[in-house]
Amino acid sequence: MFWTRIRSRYVLFAVLMLFITALLAGCGASQQGGEQKAAPDKAEKKFINIATGGTAGVYYPLGGAIANILNKNVPGANATAQATGASVANINLLKDGSVQMGFVQNDIAYYAVNGVEMFKDKKVANLKGLATLYPETIQIVTLQKTGIKSVADLKGKRVAVGAVGSGVEANAHQILEAHGITYNDIKVQYLSFAEAANNLKDGNIDAAFLTAGFPTAAVQDIAAQNKVVLLPVEDAVAEQLVKKYPFYSKITVPANTYPGQDKDVQTLAVRSMLVVNDKVDDQLAYDMAKAIFENLDALKAAHSVGKLIDKKTALEGMSIPVHPGAEKYFKESK
Repeated sequence: MFWTRIRSRYVLFAVLMLFITALLAGCGASQQGGEQKAAPDKAEKKFINIATGGTAGVYYPLGGAIANILNKNVPGANATAQATGASVANINLLKDGSVQMGFVQNDIAYYAVNGVEMFKDKKVANLKGLATLYPETIQIVTLQKTGIKSVADLKGKRVAVGAVGSGVEANAHQILEAHGITYNDIKVQYLSFAEAANNLKDGNIDAAFLTAGFPTAAVQDIAAQNKVVLLPVEDAVAEQLVKKYPFYSKITVPANTYPGQDKDVQTLAVRSMLVVNDKVDDQLAYDMAKAIFENLDALKAAHSVGKLIDKKTALEGMSIPVHPGAEKYFKESK
């Protein structure tokens, strides 16, 4: 009887100890799990690749400045700017997810989302606008010695219309068409900014279309040794184009923008814009828009066009759906 009671107490004690051990282990695991849940990885990086343009253009220095702004003001941001072929190339990089943000002309963004012009039958549906930035002015450049004074005078001349399939070429085609000029009426030269500048200086072409914020380095380079003439887009034609294409606006290049340019010149402009793909979540889009537009001094320091970038005009000329995160920021900050 004595030994029976001893064995019973021993079994009860052993069961009790097992229960306590299990309880403590469960609490420890729960506590450890709770700690892991309550302490997310604060070092998680948000990789933001920014597609810009050529190193001699405007997009490249602005892209570098924006990368610095994001790295300093968006928690976890790891932003880098990369040189690219500009608008059309940037659309394709955004499409396949190689970059998260890109500089794009608003007309090119419109073509991509609607599947027209160079994106005919190749619609890109995953694009959202973050903000528009500044006017990209269509400058039709010639030299005084050519005797060309108007767009109508370009008939029969050697004209650089930009690289094949580029935004500049689309602008050139539309403006020439509005003046009743087709590519059959001119000697078309498909040249980049730098190539057009060199060929104009060397006398290999008579005129060139350039689309960029002014003053443009390529035009300044030509004007350093030659008397430059900017051809105007007459008001009636400009009105016709603005009505037909929603991304155009009239703009004046002020006198003395370039050496020897003693008169204002009326022409057309599109707008540069920042475009993201739809994988960028609402919070990141909000944070990026906020960081950029609350640190505009850095953009002014990066390039002279920075002074034209303003929160008040950040949705003007928006030719594609705006990202909900960016839209929220602009609505809150009015």
